[in-house]
Amino acid sequence: MAVEWERVGQPGFDRIVEAVVHRVYDAAARVEAVNGRGGDDGIDIKVTRGSRVRVFQMKYYPDGFPTTSHKGRRKSIRESFARAMRCGPQEWVLVVPCVLTTPEREFVMSLAGGLAVEVEVWDRAKLDDLLAVHADVEASFTRNQLFEAAKVYGQERALLMGGVEDVSARVMALGEQVDGLDDHWTVDSARQGDTVVHMLRGKHPRAHEVSPILITLDGIRPLAPEQTEAVRRSLGYGLDEKVVLPRGTVGKMTVTGPQFLAGERRDVEVRWHPAETAPQAEMGADLVFVGGEQVTASYPGTLKHLGRGSTGRSVRVELAGGQLQLLVPDAPGAAASLKFTFSLEGLEPAAALRVLRIHRRIAAGGAFEVRTGKGAVGGGEMPPSPEAALRESAQLQLFLEDLEVVQRHCEQYFPVPDELPYEERIALRIARLLVDGHCVVSPFLPQARITLNGHDSPAVRALLSGEPLAVQLPCEAYTVQFAGRRLELGAVVVFHPKAAVEPDSGSAALAALDAGRGDGAEVTVRPADGGRFRLTLQRSVTGPDPTPVLLELPGFPEPR
Repeated sequence: MAVEWERVGQPGFDRIVEAVVHRVYDAAARVEAVNGRGGDDGIDIKVTRGSRVRVFQMKYYPDGFPTTSHKGRRKSIRESFARAMRCGPQEWVLVVPCVLTTPEREFVMSLAGGLAVEVEVWDRAKLDDLLAVHADVEASFTRNQLFEAAKVYGQERALLMGGVEDVSARVMALGEQVDGLDDHWTVDSARQGDTVVHMLRGKHPRAHEVSPILITLDGIRPLAPEQTEAVRRSLGYGLDEKVVLPRGTVGKMTVTGPQFLAGERRDVEVRWHPAETAPQAEMGADLVFVGGEQVTASYPGTLKHLGRGSTGRSVRVELAGGQLQLLVPDAPGAAASLKFTFSLEGLEPAAALRVLRIHRRIAAGGAFEVRTGKGAVGGGEMPPSPEAALRESAQLQLFLEDLEVVQRHCEQYFPVPDELPYEERIALRIARLLVDGHCVVSPFLPQARITLNGHDSPAVRALLSGEPLAVQLPCEAYTVQFAGRRLELGAVVVFHPKAAVEPDSGSAALAALDAGRGDGAEVTVRPADGGRFRLTLQRSVTGPDPTPVLLELPGFPEPR
């Protein structure tokens, strides 16, 4: 159904043209109605794109402006053009609801008269073409909504003999009717079981400015603490998290705006999600720690969200294995709030270490910034965390460093285990110290079993007689069991400066030697002081009695 231009009247004509101009230019330019419709400066609508200005002048002349009968109309057009030229537009467009004759078009084109301005006409044919492209705009002015909706409703009750194709056709038909309800807003609807969900959608980028919608919530009951915080983060800082107020929380919801949407609703569940204001394409960002004028550390990530609320801004950055959430108040001097969450699940030790180091930097306190290629988007200064939290973080870092070193030495790479028996943690610590070239007292070696090769000597007989002596035992393959894996460290030396053979096994071994059957005899050797044997990699042996280092594991007594 085409617009009957001669019957819409001046106000209807102005509304239609303004809606069409918004639809054509809003995506790439700024559209504004100047001084209302029919402004005194010869400008009804102004479209600005960069430095280019395009002016629209609307004249409701359904029967044109011939020289014979409507000389005053041409004078009015000429005066409007002259006033518009004061703002120096690059293009001037006359919009009329008629098809111009050749003399009328020549008159309009002659207005430029050598000026550096392009002159264009949107007449009835042009407007009809634009409305054909934006059919919902035409529908909002031409259709009898009640009548059309009733017809569509009747079709919805018809048998869907064509199956899914008929369902799609019915839904599309209903959607076209909905699109005609308003020239700035429409509703996308979906059925979910016994519930129909309506999603409000602007028809153009500036719908919220041209036709604002106000939602007022009254009679809100006290919220749970976590709900109160969610509302504060969402409304106060524009954080991109969904907020849900369950049924019974809101007494009344009032919507002010387009007629098809306005009204009061009760017994509602209210959900909202802040509009995304981050760049359409995610951009790189760096989490930078600063000491004075110097950058002390910098970690790369991805900027996922920038938001703004009534009291400040929000920033969300995604880092490998973690996520940073920053709330920056607008009030001068007010402290920013930073939340860093991370998970080591699925990360190898090297990646997990980087995440943990970020956490430790934050826990230590100090200044930081989130920077993109366009500059800083947020920052602040954090107070240090309690000492207990720093100690716990330091122990986790030590564990990850131990695991990373041992994996690299054994060339076996795997994610950080979720759980770890304390015995395996001790074994890992010992393995790390051995790889680093240290000597370690092993709590797992209170004794050693020796198999004789039949060789007889005064030193062997002295040891078998129970005399404490320095013992050094080579082991060609030392293996650590860790997280269900066998980690081969290589050849080690097991030793102690004073160890003695158990009397019973020593006496039996001496008897075997005397009888010439010493080859294969076994004896048990224990440190004379009741301590534990020591370990070092064979490649690390530099002297007869290397000094062991401490394990330094909290809650575990040092073996001796």
